[in-house]
Amino acid sequence: MAAPAKLPLGKLLISKGVISEDQLRIALIEQKTNSIPLGKLLIALGFVTDATVREALSENLNQQSTDLTSIIADAHAIKLISKDVAKRYAVFPMVLDKAQGRLTLAMADTANIVALDQISAMLGKDISIIPMLASESEIDKAINQYYGFELSIDGILQEIETGQINYKSMSSVSDEYSQPLVRLMDAILADAVQQNASDIHFEPEEFFLRIRYRIDGIMRQIRSLHKTYWPAMVVRLKVMSNMNIAETRTPQDGRISINFSGRHIDFRAAAQPTTHGENFVLRILDRQKGLVALDNLGLEEQNLMLLKLIIARPEGIILVTGPTGSGKTTTLYSILNHVNTDSVNIMTLEDPVEYPLPMIRQTSVNESAKMGFASGIRSMMRQDPDIILVGEIRDKETAEMAFSAAMTGHQVFSTLHTNSAIGAIPRLLDIGIVPDLMAGNIIGIVAQRLIRRLCNHCKEKHEADELERMLLGLKEADPPAMICTGVGCSHCGHQGYKGRLSILEILKIDGELDDLIARRATQRELRKAAIDGGFRPLVEDAIRRVLEGVTTLDEISRVVDLTDRLPT
Repeated sequence: MAAPAKLPLGKLLISKGVISEDQLRIALIEQKTNSIPLGKLLIALGFVTDATVREALSENLNQQSTDLTSIIADAHAIKLISKDVAKRYAVFPMVLDKAQGRLTLAMADTANIVALDQISAMLGKDISIIPMLASESEIDKAINQYYGFELSIDGILQEIETGQINYKSMSSVSDEYSQPLVRLMDAILADAVQQNASDIHFEPEEFFLRIRYRIDGIMRQIRSLHKTYWPAMVVRLKVMSNMNIAETRTPQDGRISINFSGRHIDFRAAAQPTTHGENFVLRILDRQKGLVALDNLGLEEQNLMLLKLIIARPEGIILVTGPTGSGKTTTLYSILNHVNTDSVNIMTLEDPVEYPLPMIRQTSVNESAKMGFASGIRSMMRQDPDIILVGEIRDKETAEMAFSAAMTGHQVFSTLHTNSAIGAIPRLLDIGIVPDLMAGNIIGIVAQRLIRRLCNHCKEKHEADELERMLLGLKEADPPAMICTGVGCSHCGHQGYKGRLSILEILKIDGELDDLIARRATQRELRKAAIDGGFRPLVEDAIRRVLEGVTTLDEISRVVDLTDRLPT
C-alpha cells in the first residue's frame, strides 16, 4: 500500500483551518521577492505561531516534534556540537544519552541528509542521532540562549565563586541565562532526571546546603554547597514553581513543568521552614516512566492472570496496599489504562493528580474548596461513573463512601497504607468499617513493594551457601542454586543496582474468606485460609526474583521479612 501523499505546508494549514486562502496568497507573493521559507514567512507575517507550523510539519512528515521554549539544556550534548555548526545547519543538541549512545537533535529540517551526515561524522560511530522537528526560530533562540554560557554544575559553581551575582535579577525573565544561579538550578534538575532520581532534596544545615537525590528508593548525597548559595537558589526554585518568594515562615506547595529529552516532565515542589532555613523537596513526575502497561509490570504469569480476572469483575472494591513510595500509583494507573475503553466512564479523585490520562476524568482533592475524598466520591456518584479511583482511604467517612459506591454497582479502586494484603482487613476494622460491610464488597487486595534491580553490567553469579539456601527455602535434595550479587561499576554509579522492579502478592477474596471476615477472624486464620486457597505471599515473589538473578537476598531482606525462614 502506497504511503499517503504529503500536502504542501500552505494547503495543510488551510485544511486545518489555521490560515485562509487569502493569507496563503499574500505569503506566496512575498516569498517571490524574499525567497524565505513559507513557514518562516507565515510566522513573520503574524498569520501563525511557531508551534502551529512545527505541529503541522510534524504531522505531514510523520516526524516527532519538540518544543524548545521550555527545555532544560544538557551541557554534555551542547559540548558535542559547536555553535557555528549548530547555526549553519539550524540544529540544536538537546540531550545526550550516554548509556544508549544517542544524541537527541532538534532540527528545522529533519530531511537534511547533508547536515545529518556531517554531524554523524563529527560525533563518530559510537553516537547515533535521533532527529526531532523544531521551528527554526526556536532553534535560533536556543542556540543564542544556551551557547556561550557554562552549563555544567562544576563549571557554574566555579563561575559563581569567581564572579559577581546579581541576586535582584533572579526572578527576571529577560536575559536570565546570564545569571549563573538560574543555570545552576536547571543543571541540577537535568542531572537528577538523567540519573533517574525520583526526588531532589535541598537540605540547609547550619553551615552548608546538602543536596540529595532519591535514586531507586535510596537517598544518595550528590553535593554540599556553602550556605550563602541557598537564599538565591530557593528564590529561583520558588519563582519556577509559582510560590510566594516573600513567604518563608509557612509551608508552600507548587509545580514546575519542563521539557527534557523531548518529553514532558513535571516536578511537584514543597517548601518547609526548618531551623536553618527552608527545606525544599522536588518530586519528579516523569509521565514516560509513570505510565506502564499492565503486561510490562513484570508480574508472574499466574499473578498477572489472577489480577486480570479480578479487575474484570464489574463491581466491588480492589485495594492496592503498601508503604509510601512502593509504586501503588503506578500499579493503579496501569490497571486503569488496561480497563480504559470507550465503553466505560472512569473518574478519579487524587491528592493531587500526578499523571494526566486520556479519556479519564481526573479531579484533585481540594480541602479549601470543600472537595475532600468523601465529598468528592459523593459528587462523582452523580456523574454516572462505571469505575471510580479514590487516591487513598484515610478515614471512616471516605471508606464508607467507597464501600457505598461498590455496593451500588460501581468498580472502586483505592490505596491503603498497610504492610500486607491480609493486613488491609484489620486496618479497615480499625478505621471503623463493620465486617458485614467488607464481606462481599472487597473483591481483591494487592500488596506491593519496589526492590532494586541488579546492574546487568557488573552482577556476578555464585553458588548459594547453606544460609542462603535456607533463606531461599531450598531443601537438601534440591540441586545447587546459582544466585547473583552486585559488584558496582560506572554504569550503576558503583552501587551494584540500576533501576527498580515491583514484587506483589494478590489476595482474591472468595466465599470462605468473606465468611471469616464477617465473623472477625484473626489475621492468622485469614492467612491460613488464603494460603490453602493458593495465595502466594510477597516473600515468595521476592525469592522468585532472587532465583531469576534479577536481585539479591540483601535487597529483598530490606523490604520483606525473611527471619521466619531461619531455624528456631
